[in-house]
Amino acid sequence: MRNILVFLFLVGLSSNTWSQVEQSKIGAWYMYFYNRQFKDSQFGIQGDLQYRNWNVLGDLEQLLIRSGITYKPKEVNVLLTLGYANITTGQFGDSNATTSENRIYQEVLIPQKLGKRLLLTHRFRYEQRFVENQDFRTRYRYNLFLNIPLNQTDLVAKTTYIALYNELFINGQTDIGDNRTVQLFDRNRTYLGLGYVLKKGQRFQLGWMNQKTVNWGKGQLQLSFHHSF
Repeated sequence: MRNILVFLFLVGLSSNTWSQVEQSKIGAWYMYFYNRQFKDSQFGIQGDLQYRNWNVLGDLEQLLIRSGITYKPKEVNVLLTLGYANITTGQFGDSNATTSENRIYQEVLIPQKLGKRLLLTHRFRYEQRFVENQDFRTRYRYNLFLNIPLNQTDLVAKTTYIALYNELFINGQTDIGDNRTVQLFDRNRTYLGLGYVLKKGQRFQLGWMNQKTVNWGKGQLQLSFHHSF
């Protein structure tokens, strides 16, 4: 009888762990991206502000503030970034508990055009993560973006375009302290959206992103504003 009770307790505990994130509930991310190249300089800035919700609004998933210094080498079509991010992560459901993270990152952006309309961007990012109550961690990320203008051949004013991306996250370590471990695979994000260029340096996107981790997968609406100034 005792063994049966222990078994039922473990099953209940396991079920509670897996139900922490309700996979059928659509979340929503609201995002602002910015970048600026300083005049007559190879340096600039870029960053983003993201308010992420487990639901459409109100149940905080993450508040992310990120910014970095960019460098554009001469005669090479790449953009290098050294940056910092602060992330506050909330728990799914009614809990108001949060976890904080400070992050340093290095990034390489490589734009590429195939044919007349396929606008690719490769993004490689390496992160050094200082997560509350965890050991120092690192993570590798690769994102392939694809924008396809529909009524123009480039992202100029009044252009409507299809936006797609896929991003893979790989952990640099599996041991995160206190006998806790994670897998090398962290997550994958796949996105499909529709964008509109309001004018030079200003465009909007609305789309859907599916995020899969080792334990759960979830759909997210994404509304973003991309600002170059």
